[in-house]
Amino acid sequence: MNENDFPILLQQVHGRRLVYLDNAATTQKPQQVLDAIQEAYTTWNANVHRGVHHLSQLATQHHEQARQAVADFIGAKSAGEIIFTKGTTDSINMLAFSFGEQFIHEGDEIIVSYLEHHSNIVPWQMLCNRKKAVLKVIPLRADLSLEIEQYKCLFTDKTRLVSVAHVSNVLGIINPLQDIISFAHEHHVPVCVDGAQSVPHIPVNVCALDCDFFVFSAHKIYGPTGLGVLYGKQEWLEQLPPAQGGGEMINHVSFSATTYNALPYKFEAGTPNFIGSYGLQVALHYVEQLGREQVADYELQMMTYLEQQLAQIQGITIYAAGQPKAGAISFNVANLHPFDVGTLLDQQGVAIRTGHHCAEPLIDYLQVPGTIRASVALYTTKEDIDTLITALKKSISMLS
Repeated sequence: MNENDFPILLQQVHGRRLVYLDNAATTQKPQQVLDAIQEAYTTWNANVHRGVHHLSQLATQHHEQARQAVADFIGAKSAGEIIFTKGTTDSINMLAFSFGEQFIHEGDEIIVSYLEHHSNIVPWQMLCNRKKAVLKVIPLRADLSLEIEQYKCLFTDKTRLVSVAHVSNVLGIINPLQDIISFAHEHHVPVCVDGAQSVPHIPVNVCALDCDFFVFSAHKIYGPTGLGVLYGKQEWLEQLPPAQGGGEMINHVSFSATTYNALPYKFEAGTPNFIGSYGLQVALHYVEQLGREQVADYELQMMTYLEQQLAQIQGITIYAAGQPKAGAISFNVANLHPFDVGTLLDQQGVAIRTGHHCAEPLIDYLQVPGTIRASVALYTTKEDIDTLITALKKSISMLS
């Protein structure tokens, strides 16, 4: 990686060198992605599919190449299993509507966990309210990992779906997906995995995981905003009705009846974000050039160093300390509000995130007003972490 690849990181904030440690919220974009987006808009911008003219053909080619690139990146069997959406939240909402229409009835049960982002809670709640179904929650152990034995006890003959995060966006904990998925499959229950926080940090292979659905966002893996992915096994996607109607997702339309397009297009109503998909393709290529295993190993070094440095500060509580993590670490300082700490860190050029991180049930469980979250990326350095630690000590001193 060239140190100039991420131009936004070269600026100063409040007269200080910017230290960006809010990557769990969104990552910065390499110059290669920025150039690709400009190239797309200035050389082949035209609506995809069905166009006979040159620009439309080029746009279609780039869009479908991007779909194949995503399939290859996450180990899907075919590009037809890759549906482009607006983001992780949109992917889960789409699945909740589509799966719910087909398979959820009154009294049926859906299982989520205490570690979920709101986007993996609220759509299922809305579905349960519509269908008079029941939402069950996997409890936590004292170390804040999932209580897998209790998870198994949640299953009944009414269980229809499990939807869990691969990595907690608050704690960074890596959930034991193999155990979760294999047990669900023993009961013939499909599993949806929220991979928004795993795809940027650890190699993911959906076939090896054997998950039935997998979702993530482009903007969290150095790609553009407004684009997401819903992967689904072909045998499931073929059974599900489309969640939205309009252009592209149809085969034939008349006022008496409509037939739907083949996979994956029956789930992609309207003009797709073909500029975004090209940007994502370039972002994935950027990560692959660096080496996914190498990126994961490097980030693990940064995470380990960060947790070690935080642990040396008196009064710091690190949540899920010692647990295997990816991407993010949450902590608090005794007797200090996280918002106050975050504000003072910002004044010193350090960008972190404070609050409930769209995971209020977990924050309520921790019995705190919020947490301070530092999250790393492939461009995070030890110097960044040292700057955070120095700024944190100064903030604590000022607030105390």
